Amino acid sequence: MDQHSPQSAEKLLHDLQENYKREREGAALYRHLAELEKNPVKKAILLKLAQTEGGHAERWAALLQELGGRIPEDKLSFHARWRMRLARWLGTENAIRQHEADEDRDIAIYERQRRLHSPQAEEILKQVERDERRHRRVLTMLEQEAGPKTTLDAIWKREHWHHFGRGWISDAIYGANDGLGAVFGLVSGVAGYTHISRWILVSGLAGTVASALSMAAGAYLAAKSSRELTEAELAREKAEIEENPEEEREELELIYQLKGFTPDEARLLVETLSRRPEQFVKTMAAEELGISELSMPSPPHAAVSAGLSTAVGAIVPVLPFFWLEGLTAIAVAAAISLLAHFLVGAAKSVITVRSWWSSGLEMMGIGALEGIVTYGFGLAAGKLL
Repeated sequence: MDQHSPQSAEKLLHDLQENYKREREGAALYRHLAELEKNPVKKAILLKLAQTEGGHAERWAALLQELGGRIPEDKLSFHARWRMRLARWLGTENAIRQHEADEDRDIAIYERQRRLHSPQAEEILKQVERDERRHRRVLTMLEQEAGPKTTLDAIWKREHWHHFGRGWISDAIYGANDGLGAVFGLVSGVAGYTHISRWILVSGLAGTVASALSMAAGAYLAAKSSRELTEAELAREKAEIEENPEEEREELELIYQLKGFTPDEARLLVETLSRRPEQFVKTMAAEELGISELSMPSPPHAAVSAGLSTAVGAIVPVLPFFWLEGLTAIAVAAAISLLAHFLVGAAKSVITVRSWWSSGLEMMGIGALEGIVTYGFGLAAGKLL
């Protein structure tokens, strides 16, 4: 469509009018949330967001006048008024959570409008879209700060090696449980079909190898994807800092203010970090996105850990068939597998708040049910096939 056609001009003016109304209502909502907010730091942040949104509305209004368009009347929509009522009834935390989705919607709208046939509009869109992304991040920080916090939470976040150890233990337990459950079900099913030990042994060994390789491959790919995502986020954060250093410094100041620092203290911390660009990038990524180089998993380590733990769990139901035959081997395999289920369940208490015996009994019950079902399936297959 030609950029000077009547249809194109009409579409441009309509979009600009919608942008004006959207930003004006956003400013009104932020001001309303600031009036309801009791925390002075959050109140100041919300008022600043309202001021920015109001500035966006003024820019759209100026462009509309320049292009001969009509500026919409100052009347809030039913949706905006309803959102304000909800904020009053349900509190600012819920309203902030809902407004995050609105910011995402606005960003998507502005991205689509990049095709507008107006250099002036495109220039404003770039600035507004950048501001909206920043607002979205600030809202996320406000929501996170509103969540329940305890001293234990703070200590847990600071102790990276605790987090690393907990992740390694949970991965090992998950792998052992997965291998044990999968191969115990396989051995039970084959045992129901036939009592020939070598058939059960071969099936169990094949299942052990397949489960270990599958878990290792899955863990490797998952860790690799997670690492690549973290590296991409760090690179994106670095690019944003290089492109808009003042905005990023201001954002980090807001984060520290939300953590209880005064504006002067937050400014001093950020100025100190700004002298070390690499550390500033890492700090922004950790504070804003919750990621750091310390949290990046090692794909080879994850693969070996998952593969070995799965193999250890999977081999348990197979072991008796190396030395025993027939029903005796089946009975012993069932007994040690149920015991292994109990031990794996009890080990889960290391990373949960449940008691070791209740967690162990639950896991053993699940294993028993699995063995009964698969053994019955094998018996039925033996009669039908």
